[in-house]
Amino acid sequence: MVTSRQTALAGADFDTWLNTLQLPWSPAQIEVVRRAYLLSDGPDLAVADLLADLRMDHEVVAAALLHEPVTSGRFKRAAVREEFGAGIALLVDGIAKLDAIGELHQNSQHAGRQLESLRKMLLAMAQDVRVVLIKLAMRLHALRRLSQWSAGEQQRIAQETLDIFTPLANRLGIGRIKWEMEDLALRYLDPVTYKQIAAALDERRADRERYIARVMDNLRDYLQQAGIRAEIGGRVKHIYSIWRKMQRKKLSFERVFDVRAVRVMVETVNDCYAALGVVHAHWNHIDREFDDYIAHPKPNGYQSLHTAVVGPEGRAVEVQIRTADMHQHAELGVAAHWRYKEGGASSGATEQHIAWLRRMLEYREDEADDGDLLERFKAEAFQDRVYAITPKGAIVDLPRGATPLDFAYHIHTEVGHRCRGAKVNGRIAPLAYELKNGEQVDVLTTKTGGPSRDWLSPHLGYIKTNRARDKIRQWFIQQDLDKNIAAGRAALEREFQRLGIRHLKLEKVAEKLNFTKPDDLFATLGHGALTTAQVVAKIQDLLPAAPVVGESLPIVRKPRPPEAGKGEVRIRGVGRLLTQLAHCCQPAPFDPIAGYITQGRGVTIHRQDCANLLALASQRHERIIEVGWGETPATYPADIMIVAHDRSGLLRDITSILANEQVNVIGANTLTDRETSIARMGLTLEITDVVQLSRVLDKIGQLPNVMEAYRKS
Repeated sequence: MVTSRQTALAGADFDTWLNTLQLPWSPAQIEVVRRAYLLSDGPDLAVADLLADLRMDHEVVAAALLHEPVTSGRFKRAAVREEFGAGIALLVDGIAKLDAIGELHQNSQHAGRQLESLRKMLLAMAQDVRVVLIKLAMRLHALRRLSQWSAGEQQRIAQETLDIFTPLANRLGIGRIKWEMEDLALRYLDPVTYKQIAAALDERRADRERYIARVMDNLRDYLQQAGIRAEIGGRVKHIYSIWRKMQRKKLSFERVFDVRAVRVMVETVNDCYAALGVVHAHWNHIDREFDDYIAHPKPNGYQSLHTAVVGPEGRAVEVQIRTADMHQHAELGVAAHWRYKEGGASSGATEQHIAWLRRMLEYREDEADDGDLLERFKAEAFQDRVYAITPKGAIVDLPRGATPLDFAYHIHTEVGHRCRGAKVNGRIAPLAYELKNGEQVDVLTTKTGGPSRDWLSPHLGYIKTNRARDKIRQWFIQQDLDKNIAAGRAALEREFQRLGIRHLKLEKVAEKLNFTKPDDLFATLGHGALTTAQVVAKIQDLLPAAPVVGESLPIVRKPRPPEAGKGEVRIRGVGRLLTQLAHCCQPAPFDPIAGYITQGRGVTIHRQDCANLLALASQRHERIIEVGWGETPATYPADIMIVAHDRSGLLRDITSILANEQVNVIGANTLTDRETSIARMGLTLEITDVVQLSRVLDKIGQLPNVMEAYRKS
């Protein structure tokens, strides 16, 4: 029970606080908040004040006040619903669920154990974004009082803030909270740097304020002469943002231009650009220091013009130009769009943020690997975004680097499965094309069919999102097992043949990749959970198997002169003999090889399956010696064959792939059949390893008109 004296004292404190605010709350709504205040047993009103400053409704403030008495057990959750209604009760429950963030952050390396807590947290955010705003206000209040904690807790809370809370504040566009949290977190994570920057700012404060006042007076006169109505003020540069810019651009403190900064507030967007013209007309613009966030807003909706100029006295100064609405959004973000009415109805912008939060729940039903859910959440929530548009005008929010195929799977799983092409801004685009902000995407589908296994190849870049990858893998898993085994075997044998890999036991390959038998490996390849490129990368140490020809003699390493251009070879029982690679089969590192002792030219190294070597072995068996690869050379020659329908630009496309992969061409031979227009290109490439060779052949094989691309035997 609350005593009458406590009521009087609390009421006076509450009323004093309320009188400092200008809130559109009705008397009944004020009374709800007052009752929550009394139940909290005389709380610190700092969190409530922060939320009121963010223009939150009375339900949000009441829920924040009730959080502590509910979590401490002094007030039952059931009583909250009974006395304050379902809306406030849901907010209080949501805050409690978000309390799991700290534990998740500390135990992120054990994400599987924290899965249920993470899902509750995501559910709370997706149900009502106001819960996130309450938690952000609570975290800022905790940071302001962090000096009362132990050094260990200060470090933990500060790091957790930068990892979890400031990215959320940034995503929701709430600069007012984000900037202060960043500064306070840096103060405890790197106190030396924080104090150095703060001292540098303080040292020059008087000079800077005098200078900024002069710039503001000049700019006010210039804008008035141009007939532009504007409010001009100095802008405080936050210590954390100075530190980030110094780190990111490797600048000294003196080179951070926006330490001296002014902000211009005008009435319309046209006035923004007119004011920019005035600024550039009177002061020289600093190259590469202009950003138009009005035409190209940041993903969180931030809009403003940023420019840096050489102002009076030859000093650099930053100028930000925006409208009042843009400024309000920069300070309050999603909170600026929250309407004061019962139930906390939201605008379209707010609903977009809620939709983003809700999409995080889509992993909970069909996620195969619970262990990386936390990493996926962090990646989805905090990385840069790209916003593409459907033909009907709906905005699709994707990770940066996403492709039309990712877009298709985002629309619907079946749309992704049946996707066969895409138009971007009305033009046909490759499925591996990286989407850019504002582009319209029209997915082209067939009535039937499923995904291609090529879509899972990381070399080809068809998909970037985990969601699309998982959907494709699930589709293949659901197919007939026998078909998967047959398809996987065929794919692996085709890859081995294409790369010239022979005499390799499939049981050894399966064992190397932790499968009990080859069929399990084939099935995994067949349904797409594993690619042939991944197999090749894993089995390289199996490729130089012990040769079967030659005598059993000790292996000694043959020194190579530094100018030698071929792979180093180890020769059994032979010292300093010259070696050369046979031109007939061109063995490469990891190929099984054997040596043939020539007369006067040292040892010639052949692949073990070379027809010439087999013929020599049958006639001069005593000249065959056992050899093996030593240190892998930087590059080695590999002959490939490309068969294609001839077309204009084919050779250019092939050489472009080779240039991007940094593969040198040391020989080329092209023959085109004029009757069939079939071109056969024989190229000799300098390759670092078979993984690179596989990647190059993959990309060439995907070019239009190319029928085959393989390594010559």
